[in-house]
Amino acid sequence: MDQKSKHWESVFLLVITAVLWSLGGVLIKSVEWNPLAIAGARSAIASLVILIYLGKPKINWSVPQILGAFAYAGTVILFVAANKLTTAANAILLQYGAPVYVAFLGKWFLGEEVAREDWWAVGAVLGGMVLFFFDQLQWGNLVGNLLAVLSGWTFAFLIIFMRMQKDSSPLESVLLGNIFTALIGLPFMWQGAPPPGSWATLIFLGTVQLGISYILYSIAIKGVTALEASLIPIIEPILNPLWVFLFMGEVPGKWAMVGAGVILISIVLWYLEKSVFRFCRNRGG
Repeated sequence: MDQKSKHWESVFLLVITAVLWSLGGVLIKSVEWNPLAIAGARSAIASLVILIYLGKPKINWSVPQILGAFAYAGTVILFVAANKLTTAANAILLQYGAPVYVAFLGKWFLGEEVAREDWWAVGAVLGGMVLFFFDQLQWGNLVGNLLAVLSGWTFAFLIIFMRMQKDSSPLESVLLGNIFTALIGLPFMWQGAPPPGSWATLIFLGTVQLGISYILYSIAIKGVTALEASLIPIIEPILNPLWVFLFMGEVPGKWAMVGAGVILISIVLWYLEKSVFRFCRNRGG
């Protein structure tokens, strides 16, 4: 497979991954359980799925592998907690501050240069995030929003450390991260069980929404840049709050919706400029 075909295959896998990730908000909110218990149970199931896929994981205890595992654990724990404390729209769209951080970190850690149009997109995303905090917030929502921002930072570091392992097997970081998360959540799982009907949701969260999605992501990240790996999955922040609205009736605040529009439009325009428009210009030139 040539480089261009590999790139477009990676883009396709990122889109599938984003669809699976988008189910997280509505499924997490539907489980009545401690957020750390949910995160731990989901990751315990996901670790089994990934272990089956890998067969013999290559645990080399390298710095990128271990730091990637910690970044992953931070991402899933903070995201679950944010979903419980603020709206699903706020949680996922504030997490999508990750491209802002990847733009800075990618140059330092990976030597991937950031073009002028990349900085334009980064600035627009950052401006959209600020609008989320214009809504009137209760203390719980404010904490949830801050946790979502932190999950964007950990997600950015996860992308960076997985990208650093693109020539080996970045999925081991996800496996270790799930194990770490399961261990962190274990004490909270023992405090009480979720309602019996929630187990089907937890199993789906662990197998499909987390396990299979990160298997696809680990394959895709080998064929794209770190910034593309954080900006292309725009389907997730579109679909995530949509599922929650349709099935749970949760509506984000008006400023959050404006911020969401700014973020999503910026990302779409960025990717069109980055790929489609530039491709057409090159063919024409």
